[in-house]
Amino acid sequence: MAKELEKCQTGFTTSMCTMIWEIQTRVNINAESRVEKPTPLYVPRDEQFEESKQITFSNGRLRAVLHTLIPAIKASISADNQDFSSFSDIGVLYKEGLLLKVGLQDEIWKNLPLLKAVNKIQESGEGQLKYDTPKILSRDKLAWLRDDEFARETVSGINPVSIERLRVFPPRSSLDPEIYGPLESALKEEHILGHLNGLSVSQALEENKLFMIDYHDIYLPFLDRINALDGRKAYATRTIFFLTPLGTLKPVAIELSLPPAGPNSRSKRVVTPPVDATGSWIWQLAKAHVCSNDASVHQLVHHWLRTHASLEPFILAAHRQLSAMHPIFKLLDPHMRYTLEINALARQNLINGDGVIESCFTPGQYSMEISAAAYKNFWRFDKESLHADLIRRGMAVPDPTQPHGLKLLLEDYPYAQDGLLIWSAIENWVRTYVEHYYPDSSIVCNDKELQAWYSESVNVGHFDLRDADWWPKLATSDDLIWILTVLIWLASAQHAALNFGQYPYGGYVPNRPTLMRRLIPEENDPEYANFLADPQKYFLLALPNVLQGTKLMAVIDTLSTHSPDEEYIGERQQPSIWTGDAEMIEAFYDFSAEIQQIEQEINRRNADPSLKHRCGAGVLPYELLAPSSGPGVTCRGVPNSVTI
Repeated sequence: MAKELEKCQTGFTTSMCTMIWEIQTRVNINAESRVEKPTPLYVPRDEQFEESKQITFSNGRLRAVLHTLIPAIKASISADNQDFSSFSDIGVLYKEGLLLKVGLQDEIWKNLPLLKAVNKIQESGEGQLKYDTPKILSRDKLAWLRDDEFARETVSGINPVSIERLRVFPPRSSLDPEIYGPLESALKEEHILGHLNGLSVSQALEENKLFMIDYHDIYLPFLDRINALDGRKAYATRTIFFLTPLGTLKPVAIELSLPPAGPNSRSKRVVTPPVDATGSWIWQLAKAHVCSNDASVHQLVHHWLRTHASLEPFILAAHRQLSAMHPIFKLLDPHMRYTLEINALARQNLINGDGVIESCFTPGQYSMEISAAAYKNFWRFDKESLHADLIRRGMAVPDPTQPHGLKLLLEDYPYAQDGLLIWSAIENWVRTYVEHYYPDSSIVCNDKELQAWYSESVNVGHFDLRDADWWPKLATSDDLIWILTVLIWLASAQHAALNFGQYPYGGYVPNRPTLMRRLIPEENDPEYANFLADPQKYFLLALPNVLQGTKLMAVIDTLSTHSPDEEYIGERQQPSIWTGDAEMIEAFYDFSAEIQQIEQEINRRNADPSLKHRCGAGVLPYELLAPSSGPGVTCRGVPNSVTI
């Protein structure tokens, strides 16, 4: 049998390999097999949730939402009530709630006594599930409609890591033109020239005033298959933004691409800011498609891949290769807490086949294929530091005269501004710690446990990319400082910035639709007359339906929630026992003090009226990188690790 399995790696078809594996499984009762729900995936006991978290928060609550509350929601939505008929229907979810069928609330209460949402069912007395009002509606209920809010969220919303500086106009694709059609964009100078405050396109490029969110190459290879799914319609979008004299961004054009259907097909379309009523609705639909692209890339690439998944090999290798007494294990320990458990839950309930992601996001069953393609073609560990990522996206340039060695080309960029403060604090703490235990680089090279940890993380944990020439070496103290800083940054601040705003921004479906069900009609389309007759109805039919929307809202409410036992950056439970070195304990207290100062600086920035991406009438402050938080959905707080 071993010889047969070797052949699988050298030329057998996938189906033949599968058949051999199934035969082996039947023959050998000790062979591994996939664990199916409700049996939980195995997680080592020392990596499982502690009792307080398991009972009061993520394990119990997430399972509760997925296995009891969502089926109840599904059972309560009748066939004639599948779609939102008006925007007020969505608002009712926060004021009155979703009416559950008689008897279901009792069943839910029996199974989920600790679920916050269910408390609200009991309080209503009428079996209605009430959702909290998302933060995006708390200061301005119509903010989501405005172009300035659409642009603001690209730098201070839940996905601030996709925006890039536009270097060449028109942008070009890097896909194979024989498969995906012409590389040239449909964007022309005339599309944006009237929105550049009198500048020419070349002047705007030269003065670093044009920015872009480009999902063309990520989406286009999957569009034929996505659009063949029932109730899923998508474009591959590009959005161009102009930096105004006020320092704010405004969208000036959206390109919508479909795979070419033939040599003369019109597969690319450009939509610009409206000048009439029809154009206003088309523009709103185009923005919704951009948000749908953005929601999927945020969830599948930036959130799942770049934090949850990419960290896991380093955590597993740390447990296998570093003793609990090793100084680097002690440093990393709080930044590995709960990550294996939450990833196991995600694999069984969120990113699994027919799970929440496939059900509620546009790519459907191709979701993880998009994530895998991004890992193969985009992910690079050497670009995962904040500095390297900002430079890669053209959002900053090296400048040794600046406090953090970078000059931001978009000065009012809250994620980058606050992130650089936290990155610097982490780096200073790690440098102090590493130089204490590794004063000479030869100690790094001769530390067999340390070298085995990094080697396994790369060669086993990231097996597919192990031969890439961009992996950093681990030969000096500076190498170790950089690697550890990246890992701690990803586990703490980067994950927090991408996770804890999911419900505050996405809990209102029109602000951030995770899937779209209609393309934008052309004048010669049969649906165009219906669109003209009732554009609001068409818009709502293009958004997620009631089941998709309420199901996602229930899940992201849970995923945006801090547990009562959360440990935030700058905190360490019982710090006196993680090391007996008084000098390192004192250095950690200095790190904690620096984190507290950063929080004060973030508060100051959020009150500065000159920073319009985080301060102004109805504008949400940027608090996703504010270090501390209480329990619940707070849209702030930076835990030490990926805990949810």
